Amino acid sequence: MIAQMRDIVAAELAPTATPDQPGGLAAALYAGRHVEFFNYGFADDGTRRPVTPDMLFNLGSLRKPFEATLVALGSLRGELRLDDRLQKYLPELDGDYVRRITVGELVSHTSGLLLPTDHPPWPNEQFSRAQFIAMLNAWQPPAGVAPGKQRIYSHAGYVLLQLVLENCYRTPIATLIEQRVLGPIGMTATSLPERGEDNRAVMDAAWMQRVVQGYSDQGTAIGPPGNQQSYFDFPGTGQMFSSARDLAAFVAACVDGRSLDPHLREALRMTQREAFRVDEKFGQGMAWETVRLPGVTVVDKPGGLNNTSGYLGLVPARRIGIVLLANRGEYPHEIARYRILPALARLVASHAG
Repeated sequence: MIAQMRDIVAAELAPTATPDQPGGLAAALYAGRHVEFFNYGFADDGTRRPVTPDMLFNLGSLRKPFEATLVALGSLRGELRLDDRLQKYLPELDGDYVRRITVGELVSHTSGLLLPTDHPPWPNEQFSRAQFIAMLNAWQPPAGVAPGKQRIYSHAGYVLLQLVLENCYRTPIATLIEQRVLGPIGMTATSLPERGEDNRAVMDAAWMQRVVQGYSDQGTAIGPPGNQQSYFDFPGTGQMFSSARDLAAFVAACVDGRSLDPHLREALRMTQREAFRVDEKFGQGMAWETVRLPGVTVVDKPGGLNNTSGYLGLVPARRIGIVLLANRGEYPHEIARYRILPALARLVASHAG
């Protein structure tokens, strides 16, 4: 069956990563305690370095499930509560609206927050921590928006969540993720590096050799390898970097997790559960989105910037997971949600039945 699964994945991915398209694609499939890798194109079109499962990509918003896992783990261990108001951890949040928001609403994108850093026209400036807090305190919702009443995707909400977690544990976010999630899962190639003065990730030379060059969807190189993009100018707000091999271990932990500490295994499951129903088809968990399709429910998280695209997709009921990492903007990751994962789920179901 693994050979059939591999054929399904390869048939869908190959047309999206042809030589006339910029950069390349690293993909991984987890199924039946088995991992398969798929590599296409180049990590750098100039040097013609081929993509491998160990190349490091900018994850964009694929970072969010890791922070969500910290929240779930903290709630399971009694270190924080989903119904805690943010002000418990950040007393300086004294604005009329923001002080009513809970940790659970923040992690499930139901806080109602939508800041200038979340949507076009994108701001030109960067915000310090103090400016960010002031922006939150001054924020007023549009008519009808209230905490917990709607799903509005907010990157700034997760920057705020970072500050909540750091203050809760008195520990930098990179250390929290490394000690509580990456280390226990065995992810050795994933990091949240500091930003250097040139807006590049601070990594040693050996790691930087593995970082891909990012491209626009039109093929223009954007930034140097390790390019970090953020509207926030305080520690921990840069980008996470990882490889297809490491993220395969993460999706395996999410759908299987047999060898994990029970708290971490349950936290990973908890993040995937629908916390807010958007409509008949879509729901929102902690960072993860749920998509109800005929015969299959997909739990997934897309992410991307103008020079990178990523996707994590799970079918928990069938213990299937997929990773897509492209070093170009606007990669068509929807093929995994609507075609690859449903086809794999049908195949597994046919063998199970």
